[in-house]
Amino acid sequence: MNAVAPPAKKRSLFKHPAVRIGLSVLVLGLLFTALPFADIAAAIKRVPAIVWPTALAAYMTLHLIGVAKWRLLVNAAGAGLSFRTAARAYYMGLFGNTFLPSIVGGDVVRAGVALRATQSKSGLVLGSLVDRLLDITGLAAVAGIGALLSPRALDAQSRRIFLTLGAVLAVAGIGAAIFVSLMPVRRLPWKVRRRLVDVRKAILATAKSPTALVSAFLMGMALQSLLTILNWWLGRVIGIDIPIYVWLFVWPLAKVAGLLPLTQNGIGVREAAQAVLFAPFGVPATAAVATGLVFEVVIITGGLLGGVVAWLLSTSKQEHAALLASRQATPQIE
Repeated sequence: MNAVAPPAKKRSLFKHPAVRIGLSVLVLGLLFTALPFADIAAAIKRVPAIVWPTALAAYMTLHLIGVAKWRLLVNAAGAGLSFRTAARAYYMGLFGNTFLPSIVGGDVVRAGVALRATQSKSGLVLGSLVDRLLDITGLAAVAGIGALLSPRALDAQSRRIFLTLGAVLAVAGIGAAIFVSLMPVRRLPWKVRRRLVDVRKAILATAKSPTALVSAFLMGMALQSLLTILNWWLGRVIGIDIPIYVWLFVWPLAKVAGLLPLTQNGIGVREAAQAVLFAPFGVPATAAVATGLVFEVVIITGGLLGGVVAWLLSTSKQEHAALLASRQATPQIE
């Protein structure tokens, strides 16, 4: 009797590249219809030629902070990655972000590249998860600072709600970490216990390095703040003349909106969110969208360049030596 093949899993609609690209085109088309496209194009044309490579170089250099932050966290959990290996995996993750539905896809690519060199798969996965959570928390913190400094960003009551929500999320995150670290693993079913035991070890290893967690959080805030300053500079080139603290409020929130896996790499969603968030500060929507599109070019070009950087690092003798050393080291922790 022929075995019946298991039914194929249905692919999520938004995971299909054609759907995401189509939605990006649709959102951009709506923006160009609602706003004078000629004004957006004119704003982009005001960007001098030297600005493009300068912004790209700054973008790629700033992400070295991201490399150091991610390596710090995964190594605190026991991954044992060299900086070169971490850089190769990180920049390949940037390359993956260009084509996958969200930054989560890029995280998977990053972890997959580092998998052969890690001393602890659980530590690699856990460190990557903590890294992403700290990134989102850092964005919220930067937006909170901008909200406190921007008198028109939030009224007094909304500002209190914003801060209370941030405090609740922080307490919930700390509570969840404590709960997981103290979880009575022995009382769980054997199959679950087998999978969780190494994860728990990685969590405990990370918890023993509070300095690493604090340092990673501050590095994440620094990275997001510097990326905000880069966008502020691009905005000034286009003609947006507003204080930097307004950007500290607007840009992180627009970036969070772009994390939704609806369009290709958040294209269109970030620009629309940026236009709406800038409106109370008197920034023309055309200028806000134009600045967002300029930075989109930087992001996409940086992602493609990240793939080149990762490939160059993978062909180096130092990388091959590091991989060989990792394989000859102690057996990997699954």
